Amino acid sequence: MIEQKLRPRRMRITENIRAMVRETSLSVKDFVYPIFVVPGENVKEEIPSMPGCYHLSVDRAVELAREISCLGIPSVEVFGLPEYKDEIGSSAWDMNSPVQRAIKAIKAKVPELAIVGDVCLCQYTNHGHCGQLCGHYVDNDATLKLLQKVAVSQAEAGADIIAPSDMMDGRVAAIREALDEKGFANVSIMSYAVKYASGYYGPFRDAADSAPQFGDRRAYQMDPANSREAMKEVALDIAEGADIIMVKPALAYLDVVRQVRDSIHHPVAVYNVSGEYAMVKAAAANGWIDEKRIVLETLTSMKRAGADIIITYHAIDAAKWLKG
Repeated sequence: MIEQKLRPRRMRITENIRAMVRETSLSVKDFVYPIFVVPGENVKEEIPSMPGCYHLSVDRAVELAREISCLGIPSVEVFGLPEYKDEIGSSAWDMNSPVQRAIKAIKAKVPELAIVGDVCLCQYTNHGHCGQLCGHYVDNDATLKLLQKVAVSQAEAGADIIAPSDMMDGRVAAIREALDEKGFANVSIMSYAVKYASGYYGPFRDAADSAPQFGDRRAYQMDPANSREAMKEVALDIAEGADIIMVKPALAYLDVVRQVRDSIHHPVAVYNVSGEYAMVKAAAANGWIDEKRIVLETLTSMKRAGADIIITYHAIDAAKWLKG
């Protein structure tokens, strides 16, 4: 009898063979590109800690949305800096604020794009926390009423998906109720169900001017050491009506992404956050890594872990690289 030699390398010999047996594919259709809108006109200012990302006035955001759509990216998520801040973040539901104006303008000019509205209060409050305060404590139930206003205002502006990122208990149910009561039953909810109190958010807080004025957010965002708790949060948000479940950050939590994917049948999103992006950009600028190779490998790892949707600041570059 002839002894068989096991040679997995046979399936790696040529690019065509590798492509035939490749288990995970990355597509431009997987991406959501985050944009940051600000007051003013003809504003395009690079965010220092996030090279290649910009603060954009509404008119320039529409220009970028057209470019994004032409690249085949199906969706944008809109964040914004308001013209004013107060104790409860009331500019977050002001229809004249940059976010609502940008959503409306993009929907009018680039209707094929799916628009995600981020629902949180941190960039709108003068204290930088994600809800209404009672002393130094974020009042969960009082905040829910404010989040309902934000969600409805974004739906009225034209958002297709509402994405609450505040981590208040019960916010998915509250937002679903408010949307349905106002006639927005077809607006879906992408819940930041598993959002960790992470050090990877630093550059975003510069971009959104949302750093807390005191303390931190560990009293409402999740402890990075916990994964069983993540599954509890996922189950609660699904029960409350979430249509899409998100894990944030992505790269340091791929084990959690896999656990979520294996336990639910809902679409799973990940947020490839600002710190992950900034580290790659800094290393590439110093010539330490091959940026294209690292980015595509990283994004593929998120798909391999189980993500259906990837929110990433690399989306524009990755779309160009994938098109070759």
